[in-house]
Amino acid sequence: MAIVSNTVIYLDGEVVLEAFFAFDDAISGRRPAVLINHTWAGRDEFVAEKAKKLAALGYVGFAVDMYGKGVLGTNPEENMKLMQPFMLDRGLLQQRMKAALAAVRLMPWVDDSNIAALGFCFGGLCALDLARSGADIKGVISFHGLLLAPDNNQDKPIKAKVLALHGHDDPLVPTDQVLAFEQEMTAAGVDWQLHTYGNTMHGFTNPLANDPAFGTVYQRDADQRSWLAMQNFLTEIFS
Repeated sequence: MAIVSNTVIYLDGEVVLEAFFAFDDAISGRRPAVLINHTWAGRDEFVAEKAKKLAALGYVGFAVDMYGKGVLGTNPEENMKLMQPFMLDRGLLQQRMKAALAAVRLMPWVDDSNIAALGFCFGGLCALDLARSGADIKGVISFHGLLLAPDNNQDKPIKAKVLALHGHDDPLVPTDQVLAFEQEMTAAGVDWQLHTYGNTMHGFTNPLANDPAFGTVYQRDADQRSWLAMQNFLTEIFS
């Protein structure tokens, strides 16, 4: 096994974006790809490492850039300023995700009929919104993601299977938002799953998360369990 990684430039209109990708060059031929969506901080080392781990599982890991080449937040205030335009304009968010999907489909190692998307926190919402846009992909996975439905795409069929991995004690995604998400997915006729981890807050996959007052705390068991759930889901949708 030899994991190869690099960056690739792609565009959304005039916005220059830079994704990080990884694949195992010991595998011949095309293989499924997984888009990896970052938190509100931007495309950082956290998602780059996830791309490498997915490459080790036999996929092309493609860490999406939502903000623009080299754009990263350094504190909660900057992160919020970067994320907010996409929360206010979900059409913009979905357009940016479709640009990433178009870019990964052009990669020579990718089986463009077998693509999934996942994401963490804000990135979970990005993955879900790609599915909500009616994109022709196999599945999406949200790790402690925001679950709020957009105010558009209500008439577009969701083709992807959906897996949401949620911390029961997540103050950023209250119970009413979870219930609304379940109702939304059911009404849309989606093949959906929701895994809820007890005694678990927001950001449970991030070892650096340690801010109980804000609601982000790493939870080792939930991190490991959710990664296994992801692997099983990917095996299912790509079989």
